[in-house]
Amino acid sequence: MKKIYTLIIAAAAALVSVSSCNILDTPSPSAYDPETIYSNYTLAEGTIFGITEAFCEVNSYRGRFLPWYGFNTDVEWYNTFKPGDGKTDIASYNCLPNNPQLNLNNGPFPLMYTAIERANLVIEGLRQYGNVSSDENMRYLLGEALTLRAMVYYDLIKAWGDVPARFSSVSSESIYVAKEDRDVIFKQILADLEEAIPYLPYPGKTAATSRTDRVNKVFAEGLYARIGLAASGYALRPEKGKVGTGDPGEVSLSSDPDLSKDVIYPKILKYLTDAIGKASLEENYRDMWYNLNNMNNLTAGPAYETLYVIPFGNGRGRWNFTFAISSEKSTFSAGVERGGDAGPLPTMYFKYGDADVRRAVTCANYTWNKDNDMELAGISKWYFGKYRYEWMKAQPYTGGNDDGIKPVVMRYADILLMAAEVENEVGTLANAKKYLLEVRSRAYAGNEDQAEDYVNAISGKDAMFDAIVDERALEFCGEFLRKGDLIRWNLLKAKLDEAIEDMKDLRDLAGEYSNLSGDVYYAPGDEENTLDVVFYRKGDEIPSGYTLESGYVNKYDDAKSTGFYLSRIEGIYTCENPEQRMFWPIFNDTMSNSQGLIKNDYGY
Repeated sequence: MKKIYTLIIAAAAALVSVSSCNILDTPSPSAYDPETIYSNYTLAEGTIFGITEAFCEVNSYRGRFLPWYGFNTDVEWYNTFKPGDGKTDIASYNCLPNNPQLNLNNGPFPLMYTAIERANLVIEGLRQYGNVSSDENMRYLLGEALTLRAMVYYDLIKAWGDVPARFSSVSSESIYVAKEDRDVIFKQILADLEEAIPYLPYPGKTAATSRTDRVNKVFAEGLYARIGLAASGYALRPEKGKVGTGDPGEVSLSSDPDLSKDVIYPKILKYLTDAIGKASLEENYRDMWYNLNNMNNLTAGPAYETLYVIPFGNGRGRWNFTFAISSEKSTFSAGVERGGDAGPLPTMYFKYGDADVRRAVTCANYTWNKDNDMELAGISKWYFGKYRYEWMKAQPYTGGNDDGIKPVVMRYADILLMAAEVENEVGTLANAKKYLLEVRSRAYAGNEDQAEDYVNAISGKDAMFDAIVDERALEFCGEFLRKGDLIRWNLLKAKLDEAIEDMKDLRDLAGEYSNLSGDVYYAPGDEENTLDVVFYRKGDEIPSGYTLESGYVNKYDDAKSTGFYLSRIEGIYTCENPEQRMFWPIFNDTMSNSQGLIKNDYGY
């Protein structure tokens, strides 16, 4: 049975994955026995595409995991608020095991295990038949499979906490397994990456690693860092030995000495130091995001920033469909209402300095109407300017549920900021400042002196940590890294509560917002299809060419008509304590099909 299953999966991966997900071409295999497949580079490469094909299934990464994981945070939130609605419940830390969006027999949890099973088969086949000891091309495929498996396991853990551990292909004896302590999985996938990294060339060194839809050494090194920071950081954990018993758990660090910062951070720093200089920050922040929307972010190399993307085909994926600037049936969105499901918190615009080029790219306060005109969105509803239908020119959106955008999993800015964070802990403040300054200087292009003054003023370890917390918010808003960051820093509830109070001040034009009048002025932007929106400060003069609109926020008014009412603001989380709900539950369908072996913890 196991051999038949192996042949079916391997052959299917080689045959169908290209048309459904990956844009590379591969011939159909003429024979399906494992030795034939895994001893031939072209056929074995097809099985790699079989792993990523699982990302593209309707309710996998494509339609459920990516559209729903990562908000609400202190920088990103769901733009619709309907308590009791399954969608709002996911975003507001009130997702229950029967959630209608995620409690599916073909939902993200089982489909991510499909990807893991395919990866297990590929890893076993290559180890047995791939001649990896002497064939560098086969070693690359093994490294790629190990890296992809590690990425999927990391995503499972960040969404669900403790999950089943499957590091060998399914047999009749191992069909049903219980959850495993996540530390066991963390240690295995970190070890897998330690094996994989030497097998992988740097970006741009081979045909495969010149593409961002294939893994490379720098991505794997960054993934090691991302996983290591999570493994050695804070999270809600059941009591040791009580995983899968219904234990409510508490937020703590791992008790496993192998995952302590003293052990993990030097390893992280070694990999990040090696990665630095093997890719680059792209000079123009706006152009980088324009290229993503214009399907032009597939090139990897030392001069490029993007390290890995989800390899959706040009007709797959629901990224702009979900996250682009809202479009009310404009021609850009093919005459249908799309985008805008989530956006920056209303306060995020005001966190950027006036000279920070990231502000205009990240925080958009306009929407497209059906007449292809831009309209002010209002203070309560913002959109991610990183994602725009109007930038999709090479392959315009034609309607339906898929747009072909290939979401960025990691870019070089993350390498630099993780390096700054780890250097600040176990290295030198000078090196931490150097890495932070590189990111900050790009953000202040044309005003680099402001970036230098800011970084030079950082006086010690605690101040540097606070600066990194802030910089990651500004750099990655709309990329959904923040939730994982806040969890590992043990700042989730504190930052959400801080964001609530901050939004109340903005609503009431109090505190740091007391210099605002409550009006905006706006004009067409210098770039095509953009609107410059400026929030009017008391005493300012309105520049020529701008139009004034009064009353962007109805001061001290709790009426729902403003869209910025108290229960909406406080609804950033609707459970008693978001720390107790930082992970999704295992959903009912999965539990009912586990023969009683999989049970929920964390009080679900």
